[in-house]
This record gives sequence, structure tokens and C-alpha cells, in this order.
Amino acid sequence: MRDEGLDRAIDAAGGVAHLARKIGISQPSVSNWNKVPAQRVIAVEAATGIPRTELRPDLYGMPRPPEAVDPVDAARAQEYALLATLLSAAPSQALLDRLAALSGDETPLGRAHAALAEAASRSVAARLEREYFDLFVGLGRGELLLYASYYLTGFLHERPLSRLREDLAAAGIERVASNSEPEDHAAILCEIMSGFADGRLDATLQAQRAFFETHVASWMGRLFADMESAENARFYRTVGALGRLFIDIETEAFKFAN
Repeated sequence: MRDEGLDRAIDAAGGVAHLARKIGISQPSVSNWNKVPAQRVIAVEAATGIPRTELRPDLYGMPRPPEAVDPVDAARAQEYALLATLLSAAPSQALLDRLAALSGDETPLGRAHAALAEAASRSVAARLEREYFDLFVGLGRGELLLYASYYLTGFLHERPLSRLREDLAAAGIERVASNSEPEDHAAILCEIMSGFADGRLDATLQAQRAFFETHVASWMGRLFADMESAENARFYRTVGALGRLFIDIETEAFKFAN
């Protein structure tokens, strides 16, 4: 029997087949779900607009009290979560509508948010599905590959992935057996950093910095820069600009973290 969160996602997508297509997996896989698998929550959220707290309240329904999280860390967690969502799947129309309501200030990050909001207001979800496919999936492969191993070695499933798996195991973060996506996917790494920032994943500041420097800063800035100039990128150029700037800010901040 399907749980309420999965039922809501299927209804929002327009049926099982549509949900499967939006997140890039087979219809029988979705048909066999009783609830949204943990490794698919971000993609389903992006595709349907149903928040993760409703898709899997057992995983996301008990956040730390707001007063227990430093406001700067809460903002960092939200930024990483936004990037994770946009990198995991093409945004739904509901997500685009929320992005269009973003406001920005005169800081570089604020201007990047304003540019993302403007791009979202001019975008249609159906067209972004094609843009996402051309950029990151493609027939054979997309224009860009979202994996650390590729950016660091030129090949997939290389030493950067095995080292990441070692570090995740040491931190007590286990791979979901049914997840076919390698852990060095940019969306997964951003989700991990989001969990570190808001305390959902327990790690010392030193451990967070080591993880960031090894598995994020070493390559993700280049990915976002490539996204800004990619031939098939339109909406995702603004995502690239936001991501590149945010990674630069994080890099500088971790230099001075004690």
C-alpha cells in the first residue's frame, strides 16, 4: 500500500508513468514503491513540487529547532539544498513559481538569487525538462557530467569515488543499496553538505572542512563555471552562476573556520 507522500507525488506528476519519466527511471520501478526511496526524495521534490517533509516525514519531518541552528549555517543549508534540488532533476512548475518569488540584495549572492528568480519567471517546466536532459543526460551522455570522478580524472567510477565512499563510511553515512547513482554526483554531495550545515548529519567543523575541500571544492566550482557557458544552458546558466559564487564563498569561509 502506497503511503500518503508517494500518493501526493504521483497525483502532482499526473500519474505513475509521468513521475517515472520526470525523474528518469522506469515505470515499473515507481509502481513497486510503497514510499519514496530516500535516494529519490530530492528528485521527486524537484519534479513535483511536493516538499521533502511531506514525501518522507520520517526522514525530514523532525528538523532541529530553528534556535539550535546558527542562522548562517541555516542559510548555508538552504543554499546547498537548493543546488541539490536543481542538480538532481529539472524543476517542476511549482518549484519555478517558488523560485520566481526569490528576492535579492546588492551583494553578489543576492544578485545571483535575483537572476535565478528572473530566469525562473521566464521558464516553463516542460522546456526545462529538455534543457536538463540535453545538459546532463543526453543520448549517450549529456553536455556536462555531474560527477567528481569525471572532473578530477576524466573518467567515471575512479579513485575520487572510492575515496568518497571511504569517507562516507567513516562518517557513518551509508549507501542505499537500491540507489544506482554514484555518490560523487553533485546533487548528492550538495545534499550531504546541507545536512552537515544544519546538523542533520553529525560532523565536527574540521570534518566538514576536510569533506568540502576534498569532495566539493576540488571540482564543483569548475562544473558550475562550465554550466554558465554550456551551449544547451539557458535557465541553468543562472544556476551555474549561483553555484560558482556560493562555492567560492564557502571556500573562503572554510579557510578561516576554527
